[in-house]
Amino acid sequence: MSQNKRSQSTGRLEHLSSGEIRVLGRMPYSSNATFLVEVNKDSATSRGIYKPSRGERSLWDFQGGLYMREIAAYKLSEALGWKLIPMTVLRTDGPLGEGSLQLFIQADFQQHYFSLFERDELHSQFRKFALFDMIANNADRKSGHLLIDGQNHIWGIDHGLCFHSEPKLRTVIWEFAGEPIPKELLEALSARQEECAETIGEFISPPELQAFKDRVAQVLKHKKFPVPEPDVRCYPWPLI
Repeated sequence: MSQNKRSQSTGRLEHLSSGEIRVLGRMPYSSNATFLVEVNKDSATSRGIYKPSRGERSLWDFQGGLYMREIAAYKLSEALGWKLIPMTVLRTDGPLGEGSLQLFIQADFQQHYFSLFERDELHSQFRKFALFDMIANNADRKSGHLLIDGQNHIWGIDHGLCFHSEPKLRTVIWEFAGEPIPKELLEALSARQEECAETIGEFISPPELQAFKDRVAQVLKHKKFPVPEPDVRCYPWPLI
């Protein structure tokens, strides 16, 4: 990363981490309380997505604190150097209490995975997401959770259902099933696996962290994208 880009990233992180949060409205179609907010610091303004802990619905298979998994997913993406997830930080001083705050992405919201997959030049980015979801054990990769910005960069959102200690991969990205994982992705994962585990460890439980390490080991051993099992729920619902 160039010095200029590093400086810009640091500035955005400081802005998101300490700027004043003002709620603009609740996001539609969200099962948990999710808010569009404005973040103000000095003379700069940006928008973000705020997910407070107190707005989470109880789930039978995931413990509370889904917002911490949102942060862990961002940390994992950054540790891998893949820039898959918008900047996400922990805010203990949010308007509705502690929660995650993610930079809002200006995207073409008419597009999603099923429509974007028609573009061959985007497949390399989707392969990264397929591998990311494997190691993060993403239980909810819907088509609408993949956004494209004005620079044709794909961003992933909604990672609250990741990192369970039991196998729960549910995704719409099965087009690469059975294919070898690209060598450069495996090399990045192998070289940074310890850093990845260290950076997400404070946001998930010890059993979940060990399960993450085990999944990485299996990926590096088999080196292929998985194939959906007929008797296992492998797709999220709804699909979009």
